[in-house]
Amino acid sequence: MNPLKKLASQTAIYGLPTIVGRLLNYFLTPLYTYKFSTAEFGDVTSAYAYVSFLLVFLTYGMETTLFRFSQSEIEKEKVYSTALISLFGSSLTFVIITVFFAGNIAETLKFSGHPEYIIYFALILGCDAFSAIPFAKLRQQNKAKRFAVIKSLNIAVNIGLNLFFIWFCKSVYESQQSAFKPFVDMVYNPAIGIGYIFISNLFASVITLLLLSPEIISVKWKVDPELWKRMMKYGLPLLVAGLAGMANETLDRVLIPLLLPEEIAKSQNGIYGACYKIAILMTIFIQAFRFAAEPFFFSHSKEKDSKKTYADIMKYFVIICSIIFLGTMMNMPWIQYFVGEKFRAGLGVVPILLLANLFLGIFINQSIWYKLTGQTGYGAMLTIFGAVITISLNIYWIPRIGYMGSAWATLICYASMMIVSYFWGNKHYPVNYDLKRILGYLGLSVTLYFISVLIKTESAAINLFLNNLMLLGFAGAVWKMEGKNLIKKAS
Repeated sequence: MNPLKKLASQTAIYGLPTIVGRLLNYFLTPLYTYKFSTAEFGDVTSAYAYVSFLLVFLTYGMETTLFRFSQSEIEKEKVYSTALISLFGSSLTFVIITVFFAGNIAETLKFSGHPEYIIYFALILGCDAFSAIPFAKLRQQNKAKRFAVIKSLNIAVNIGLNLFFIWFCKSVYESQQSAFKPFVDMVYNPAIGIGYIFISNLFASVITLLLLSPEIISVKWKVDPELWKRMMKYGLPLLVAGLAGMANETLDRVLIPLLLPEEIAKSQNGIYGACYKIAILMTIFIQAFRFAAEPFFFSHSKEKDSKKTYADIMKYFVIICSIIFLGTMMNMPWIQYFVGEKFRAGLGVVPILLLANLFLGIFINQSIWYKLTGQTGYGAMLTIFGAVITISLNIYWIPRIGYMGSAWATLICYASMMIVSYFWGNKHYPVNYDLKRILGYLGLSVTLYFISVLIKTESAAINLFLNNLMLLGFAGAVWKMEGKNLIKKAS
């Protein structure tokens, strides 16, 4: 199969459950923002920001390490079992320690009176971290359909339980007249509140681990100490890079509650977290692409035309991301209603965050140069460089301009990482990217957005029509420039 066509098909398969799940979670955002206060949603936002950090810490680069060592080691099963046992031991240790100190941790993280939140997340993280290696093996073996099915079931359970507890049970409990009232009284406790979001996640994670049991129990549970040392040496710089990268992605939602006055901190974090979700389509596509691209880049690296393929991938990636940016912003007049009215004060962060994530996606594409050459230390340096920018700008701007400072810090961080990575990559693993067209498509999409801001009528319907006419114009320009090549590559 044509390599670009293969990558596109695998991105679609890996991305389908991610896209559907994220979209459904997107549709849960109105449920949360209409049912809970901005402060309550601020707690949810903070909790998942901490989880993002810890999941990177608990997987410590083992997914990419598995791909790398499976390319060079004859005994791939030995690589897999070593990684699996390593994750099992570290995950179990983490769960035991966290559960034991749950009360103290809850006080420190300002979840006073809710140590159960810490226990829920310890178990979620333990299951998800351990599941990462079986999922990585499925990706490495190109078992995209099984990967997609398990991911889809995880999403279905999580969303189904959210709807059951937060929509159905809460509505029945508050109505006091439903025939389901006796049943709901047995299974629903209104005092748990946002805790049902975490409980739903926990059930989904446990079921996912059970579904992956064939990939777990079939392995020979034997660790190779020398191999493990080499794997850790490769993976630890990726851990540093991952933690720094997660700081770039989520540290703002940790710092906002800490740097703003207590009376508004949680509320502001809730508004920022809700509006961040409006940029969901960009992050969905990037995540789906990342799942498929990493094993693809490794498997295709020995082909003679690999660098030409990587350059083409970058160009088409930027085109798709530019369309997502425009599509979201041109339709903001109706997209804004996906969050409750109290949360719409933060809509100004959306275009900034969309562009920031677009730059992140370009950086992920560029990361092949240090991963393929084994120079993962450069990846760590790049993300640490980004983290320094993120931390510095957030600490400076949050007390002055609130969450808008966090949005600008994210954009500046990813733009800086992208630029530095490009120049370093040119020295160590040069890829001839089509900069003229890439910058042209980016510039055109941003220009059209600013035109849409400047040209507004009193009619919302006319504004939407004009906005989407410009979106179609952008798509038409892309097709005129790239259509023949796309048809040729698809054939």
